[in-house]
Amino acid sequence: MRAWWTIGIAGLAAGPLVGAQEGPEEAGRAMLPSVYVTAQRRAEPVQEVPFNVSIVRGEALDVLAASGRDLRYLASRVPSLHVESDFGRSFPRFYLRGLGNTDFDLNAAQPVSVVYDEVVQESPLLKSFPLFDIEQVEVLRGPQGSLFGRNAPGGVVKFESVRPSFQREGFLNLGYGKDNLRNLDGAINVPLGAALALRVSLQSQLRDNRVFNDRPQAPTTAFEGYHDNAARVQLLYRPAPGFSALLNGHGRRMGGRATLFRANVLQKGSNALVPGFDYAQLPTDGMNHQFLNSRGASLRLRWQFDGLSLHAISAWERARFYSRADVDAGYGSLSHPPMGPGRIPFPSETADALPAHKQLTQELRLESDPAQRWSWLAGVYGFSEKIRIDSFSFDTFNGNRQNAYAWQRQDSRSAAAFGALTWRAQPALLLRAGLRYTRDRKDFFATRPQPAPGGQPIAGLAARPRDNDLSWDLAATRALAPDSHLYARVATGYRAPSIQGRILFGNSISVARAERALSWEAGWKHDFAQRRQRVGLALFRYTVQDMQLTAGSGTVNQNRLVNAARVRGQGVEFEWLARPGSAWTASLGASYNATRIDDPGLFVLPCGNGCTVRDPRGTAANNVFVNGNPLPRSPRWIANATLRYSRPWRSGELYAYTDWAYRGTYNFFLYEAQEYRARPLLDGGLRLGYRDGRYELAAFVRNIGNKLLAVNAIDFNNFTAVVNEPRTYGVQLRLSY
Repeated sequence: MRAWWTIGIAGLAAGPLVGAQEGPEEAGRAMLPSVYVTAQRRAEPVQEVPFNVSIVRGEALDVLAASGRDLRYLASRVPSLHVESDFGRSFPRFYLRGLGNTDFDLNAAQPVSVVYDEVVQESPLLKSFPLFDIEQVEVLRGPQGSLFGRNAPGGVVKFESVRPSFQREGFLNLGYGKDNLRNLDGAINVPLGAALALRVSLQSQLRDNRVFNDRPQAPTTAFEGYHDNAARVQLLYRPAPGFSALLNGHGRRMGGRATLFRANVLQKGSNALVPGFDYAQLPTDGMNHQFLNSRGASLRLRWQFDGLSLHAISAWERARFYSRADVDAGYGSLSHPPMGPGRIPFPSETADALPAHKQLTQELRLESDPAQRWSWLAGVYGFSEKIRIDSFSFDTFNGNRQNAYAWQRQDSRSAAAFGALTWRAQPALLLRAGLRYTRDRKDFFATRPQPAPGGQPIAGLAARPRDNDLSWDLAATRALAPDSHLYARVATGYRAPSIQGRILFGNSISVARAERALSWEAGWKHDFAQRRQRVGLALFRYTVQDMQLTAGSGTVNQNRLVNAARVRGQGVEFEWLARPGSAWTASLGASYNATRIDDPGLFVLPCGNGCTVRDPRGTAANNVFVNGNPLPRSPRWIANATLRYSRPWRSGELYAYTDWAYRGTYNFFLYEAQEYRARPLLDGGLRLGYRDGRYELAAFVRNIGNKLLAVNAIDFNNFTAVVNEPRTYGVQLRLSY
C-alpha cells in the first residue's frame, strides 16, 4: 500500500494525458503532439488561447471509463474541476474554480455550462449523457460569457464526439469486471458515397446489485445495479469543399437505483464513518428506483465563402425522469419502533419526476478568415426550454402509498447577440475582445393539490423574473518564442435568475437574482526540451456579485435560493506533460482555489439533527451566519498524476498505465459543521495491457486503496451520508479495424 501512496504523492498533481494525434516524425523523436481546441468557437492552437484550457482525450478517457462509472470520473482529473451528484448517474453537478451549485431540484441552474457537440445542455439531466466515442473533452475555466453566454460564469465543459469521416473504420470495446460489470461500446464509420458518410456509436453498461437489504418484507432488497444504454447516429454530407451538413441523432435509456443515502453513518462530532461500516449492507424500509430516458437531434450546417464561413446550429432535446428513494435512509422511526441504524426521528420517502421536458436552441454565426491580421466572428443565439416537475411523498408505514403531491412548471426563454474581434498587432502579439448581449425571461408556476398530513393545499404560486446582461472580455497573448506564450485576460460572466419551487413540504418559493462575475487571469504556456515537455501556469482572481447559493431548510427536506452579496475567489493552476523518451509519458498538475463568502448579513438554517455547527448564531436561535465561509463542495486543493511505460513486444507493445487523483477537504453545505466536512480523498487506478494495431487486451483496477468516505450528505433528519464507490476491477478487450 505504501508503494501506491508513493506513486500518488510523487504526482502531486493534475494534468490530463493528452492523446492528440501525432505524425511519424513527432512519434519517432518522442515529441509531444500538437493540440488544437475550439475554446473560442474555432480550431486554434491551445497555446494561443488566452485563458487556461485542459484537454482530456484518447487513452486517458478509455482508462477512466473502463470501470463503468459515469462522467463523474472526470472529477479532479484536471486542475480546479470537481464533479458530484445527489442522484447518482443522472444529475452531475460541475464545479470550476470553486463555482458550482448544490441545488438538487430538477430545474437547478448551474454556473458551469456543459456543451455537447456544440449544443448547450441546460437541464442537469441532459448534462449526464454518457461519454463514448469522444474526440476530446475541453475544460474552459473562467467566465465564458462572450461566446457561450448565460450560465457560464464559472466556465464551460465541452464534449466533442468523433465525427464521421470518409474512410471505413470502427472499433469495439468489451469489458467485464467485479459485480458482473459488463461494458460494451463501439463505433462503425462507413462512407456512403463520395459526399456522404455515416458513423454509428453505441454504448451499453450493466452492473448487478452489490448492496443488500435484509429487512423482512422490505420493498427494495438490492441496490446499485443499473443498465445504461445510449446511441448516437451521425450523417455527414459534404458535396463540395464549400458546404457541409452534419446531422446528429442521439438517445439514452438508463434504469436502476437512485443514490444510496445511508442513515447515521457519520459519527457525531466527527466526519469519519462509523466503526464497522459495511458498504454491502443497507437496512431500509423504503423503495428505491430510478429511470432516465432522453433523446435529441442537432443539425450543423457550414458554408464556406471567399474569406467567410457561416455556421447554423439547430438542436432539439427531450428528457423523462423519475427517481424515488428513502431519504431518512433507515427503517422505522421514533413513533414506529424498532428503528435504525441509529436514530430516525421521522420517516421521509420521496420521489421527483420530470414527465415533460423540451429544449430548443438555434445559433447562427458568421466568421472571417482567422489567418488574417484582423479577424472576427458575430452571431445570434436563441434558447427555449419548457419543463414540468412532479414531487411526491410516501407513507412508509402504510404500504409506501403516496401521501403528498406537488408540481411545478417553468418556461424559459433567452436570446443573445454576440461578437468577437482578434487583431494580430505584431507577429508575436495577439489581442482579442468579445461582447455579448443577453435577454432572459422565466415564467414559473407551482401548486400543491395534495398536502402532507397536517398541511394545507396551495392553489398556486407564480414568479416571472426577467433580466438582461452585457458580458465582455479583453485578452492578449504574447509569444516570447515559437513555443512559449504569455497571456492575460479580464472577463465577465452572468447567470440568469433562478427559481426554487419544490413546495412539497414548504409553503413558499424562492427567486434568486441574476449573478455577475468579474475575473482576472494571467498565465504562461511553454514547450521545451525539444517539445518533449509542456508546462502551463495560471493565476486568477474573481469576484461574483449576487451569487446564487442554495440553503437547506433545517428539519425540512427543502431547499431555498439566496443571493450572497459578494463571493471572492483566487488561486493558481499548474500542468506539466512530459515524454522524455518513446517509452515514457507522464503528467502532473495541481490547483489551489481559495473561495470566501463576503456577506455579513447572510444567514441560513443549519442541520436539523444536532450536528456540531461551527458558525456564529444568527438573528434567531435556529439560524447561523455564513460570512467568511468557503463555497460548499469546493475543494481547496485538487491534484493528479499519470505515468505510462511501454516496451515493444512481438508486433505490438506491452504497457503499464497508472493514474492518481487527489482532492482536499470541502464543506457539504453553506454552514460549517464538524460532521459535514469531506475528508481528503486519494483515488488511484492501474491498467496493464498489450496492444498492436488491431487488438488490445488489458486488466484494470480502480480505487486501488479501497478508501471509503462520505462525499456528500443530507442534514435535516439524521447523520445521513453518501459514500464513494469501492474498489472495482476487470478486463477489457478492444478490437479495431
